[in-house]
Amino acid sequence: MKSMTKLIVVAMILAAALVVTPVAAARGITANGTNVFVGEEQLTFAGDFTGVTELRHYTGEAGKSSTDKTIAVTGGVVSELIKGIPTGSYYAVGPGIVPVTDPAAVYVNVQNPEATLDIMLNSSPKDSVSGKSITRGAGLDFKFYSNVNTLATANVELTLPGGGVVTNYNGTALTFNANGQTQVLPNVIFGQSAEAGTYTAVAKWARATDFFGKGYDSKAVTFEVLSKALSLTANKDSVVRGNSFTVTVTGEARTDYQLFVKGADAKSPMIAPGQTAVPSYTVVGEDDSNRTVKTNAGGTATIQFNTTQNTDDKTFTIRVEEKGVASPKSDEVKVKVEAGSVTITTSGTGTYYIGEEITLSGTSTEGDKVYLFMTGPNLNANGVTLTTLQKVDTLIPGSFLDTADVNADDTWSKKWNTGDLITGGRSIDAGGYTIYAASTNVSKADLSDAKYAMTTINLRSGFITATTSGATVARGDELTISGIAQGNPDNVLIWIFGKNFYGDFGTNNLFAKKVNVESDGSFEYKLKSANTNDLTAGQYFVVVQHPMGSTPGVNYDPSGKIYGNGINNVTLTGLQAPAAASALINALDSPNVPDTYVKLTFLIAEPNIFIDPIGTKTAGSKFTISGTTNLAVGDTLNVEVTSAAFQPGQKTEATGFSSSSGNAVVQKGDGANKWSFEVDATSFKPDQYIVKVESIETTTTATATFNVVAGEPTTPPVTTTTTATTATTTTTATTTTTAAPTTTPGFGALVALAGLGAVAFLVLRRK
Repeated sequence: MKSMTKLIVVAMILAAALVVTPVAAARGITANGTNVFVGEEQLTFAGDFTGVTELRHYTGEAGKSSTDKTIAVTGGVVSELIKGIPTGSYYAVGPGIVPVTDPAAVYVNVQNPEATLDIMLNSSPKDSVSGKSITRGAGLDFKFYSNVNTLATANVELTLPGGGVVTNYNGTALTFNANGQTQVLPNVIFGQSAEAGTYTAVAKWARATDFFGKGYDSKAVTFEVLSKALSLTANKDSVVRGNSFTVTVTGEARTDYQLFVKGADAKSPMIAPGQTAVPSYTVVGEDDSNRTVKTNAGGTATIQFNTTQNTDDKTFTIRVEEKGVASPKSDEVKVKVEAGSVTITTSGTGTYYIGEEITLSGTSTEGDKVYLFMTGPNLNANGVTLTTLQKVDTLIPGSFLDTADVNADDTWSKKWNTGDLITGGRSIDAGGYTIYAASTNVSKADLSDAKYAMTTINLRSGFITATTSGATVARGDELTISGIAQGNPDNVLIWIFGKNFYGDFGTNNLFAKKVNVESDGSFEYKLKSANTNDLTAGQYFVVVQHPMGSTPGVNYDPSGKIYGNGINNVTLTGLQAPAAASALINALDSPNVPDTYVKLTFLIAEPNIFIDPIGTKTAGSKFTISGTTNLAVGDTLNVEVTSAAFQPGQKTEATGFSSSSGNAVVQKGDGANKWSFEVDATSFKPDQYIVKVESIETTTTATATFNVVAGEPTTPPVTTTTTATTATTTTTATTTTTAAPTTTPGFGALVALAGLGAVAFLVLRRK
């Protein structure tokens, strides 16, 4: 009895299992080229496939390439197409089956099953709501596609904001029978009672299908249902005028709303034209402060408002309303428009020489451009331009020549070359000036209509100083002309005049050397040795010309003529050199020429070296030989001191010749320049000596002689030695006497000694 009971229980369990998990009916494959899908089970092959025992997938051409997958067909049945196998054509192999190389070969197409789901607005079927928001009352179209063309079912599981999952919503079953085509469940309404929040939908294969639970479900589609039917938000609470802000309308999908500025006038923020949310058609009675706007598929529309320097700096109310409704829903948002600011600074200390470049810079949060003008002594009271000094006037188009663009980070800058005022036909005097930077093209009289800033500067006249490295220069020596040119000129011109000389070395042509001015204002022009060697002795006249601008007011051409605005042309090479120099000075002194200058002179002299009297020196001593010269400071002199002695001698005898040599550097003197040379006569023998001083650069030489005599003998002090004993004390004085030195003979003494040596030799021979 118990066994029977157990059998009944088991049978009931099996019956219940069959009800819960129905087995999909086996699909029969009979026609060549049939599509089958990975995941399908119990596929039965017959008809064209009668006799098949195996399905083969080739890497290339069927029957002529290797196989990468083989599926066994047992009793005409494939139990399951396992996930992960290669897709494509599988050729039947078996008794009676057409060979795979035959054009009539039998095959099936193995594909992965696809399931795609999208949800569209019913009012705009091309607009997907995936990742977007809708409002209550919207109708949605559920669109399903699968390549599966068998009788397979897919259910849309819709996860509600509270976490529940349904396959039927608002009376509509969210179910699709796959047929290999796109299917639509139209106008599923999410009404006023729809739960606000996020919804997620996934198309899943039904439990009764072969694809259930094998990972072939669709991707999720997520959308949001909003509880508020109409709202308006702004991306900024406040904005500096001249900048833009945006507002976002949230309402029904693809719906027209009225968006406007309450109490709008010409000084209100305006809706930027050409936006996609603003219909291109014109509505009667609307303007840029009041427009119809259309929400997108997600029920939103983002609209940009622009402000300008003419926009009032106050709080504005932006409002949105439903259209065509007796009691329209609406919402508002407030945005404050604030006045911006402008700043200005100048590079450096605020004091500049006319001709220098000044960098004006600052910030502006009031527009994308700043307008610059200047006021100062006897200039137009309402301001003048920085480049022409002409009056600025809002009524004169183009009178605001000086502007600077404002960068994205609100900074601006402009370089102002004060030298351009001179080269532009106008000049500016030294003094104090005020520079204005305004947010719009206003003069000083209208500054209350704009944001502005100002700064003061002091301009000084440019000047030049110059000097030569020496008032007198020896011919063949170097000469340097140097100085400082304030006012930031690129270069200065150096003119040199002398007897029959107009500045061009080696010719009789007119020439002015253009010398570069460094950033600190310094300049230097060096006349090399070859230059001064070409000049004859005499006085020379130098003019160093400061152009006070980018180009000189007085210039010259190869014909020897000077020219410039406001002066008479003069051919300097047609005048004697002194008159030519005077004509140049007269041109530079013209009131029509802004250039300034400095005059210098220098003297070319024949090079000379003088040796001071030396006197008689003692052998073994140290002494100084000195002198004067007109050679330049820093020149090097070669000094040689040699013995005048000369006589024949034996090769076994030591020579009596002594000498010393070295260099002396010319030093600055009170009058003439000076030089000196230290002599160490330790090895010198009594004799007469010759001094030779030579300049290699100028090929100048000077000589002198002096005598060296023997030093006087000296007597050393007496040395006393004391010896102590225990019995008696005896003091013994020991005197050490230094032998008298042997006097070294001079040239005559040497001859006498030679004679005595000969006599001694004869005496010895007689013995």
